[in-house]
Amino acid sequence: MSRNLFNRAVAALACGGALAAAASTAVLAAAAPPPGPPATGKAGAPWDLTGTWVSIVNEDWRWRMVTPPKGDYASVPLTPAGRATADTWTPAQDGSCKAYGVGGIMRMPTRLRITWAADDQMKIETDAGVQTRELNFNVRGPAPAGARTLQGYSTAEWQKPALQAAPVAGGIVVGAAFQPPGGVLKVVTVNHTAGWLRKNGVPYSENATVTEYFDRWQSPDNKEWMSVTTVINDPVNLNGPFFTSSHFRREDDNSKWRPRPCRSDAS
Repeated sequence: MSRNLFNRAVAALACGGALAAAASTAVLAAAAPPPGPPATGKAGAPWDLTGTWVSIVNEDWRWRMVTPPKGDYASVPLTPAGRATADTWTPAQDGSCKAYGVGGIMRMPTRLRITWAADDQMKIETDAGVQTRELNFNVRGPAPAGARTLQGYSTAEWQKPALQAAPVAGGIVVGAAFQPPGGVLKVVTVNHTAGWLRKNGVPYSENATVTEYFDRWQSPDNKEWMSVTTVINDPVNLNGPFFTSSHFRREDDNSKWRPRPCRSDAS
């Protein structure tokens, strides 16, 4: 074969490969759904979080079920400033609403009542301390200005497994892209007042960022469980992130709901 013919053959093969790749890309693009508005928090939920849940205290009993003694801040990475603040606590402050802020409320022995207040807003009520949290979906930009509150301002998003591409065989799409089941709810809270990580005054500041991950599973006895993994970063009172994991079990109804207010006068 002459060099001319050889070069033409190579060019033809390259052109054919490019056309096949282009055709494959075009088919993949056609198979992808057109972009649209994001699903609301309610419509996009991979599982149902609504209902009544009771906390199951299967760890850290000494810090959660009773008020620990003054100075018991073991396992919390406190800065010197954080320890100094914790050491100002007195038993007369027991029951303060500061222990029921966003940094501590999910660690309380409590029940949660979870509902959708709107398509993009989930509401979490607690009977311990009688608190209400609002989780806001599809939020863009910084938190809106406003007075700080115990529960702060929370943004939420469903984090789902990565979308799996449609299978391709021989340059031809032989299936459709699909979304694997499952996912977790990520919640980030800012613009809150200072509070306590534990009922004995172990502090977090108003500059802390509280990040939570809600997950759900079913036990072998068909009970529904939810775990809330919390990460608190506080440049004032903590040397590093403070991690906790709290567990809740779904209840059949709301008959055991027992509101118990915290003490706003015990700060």
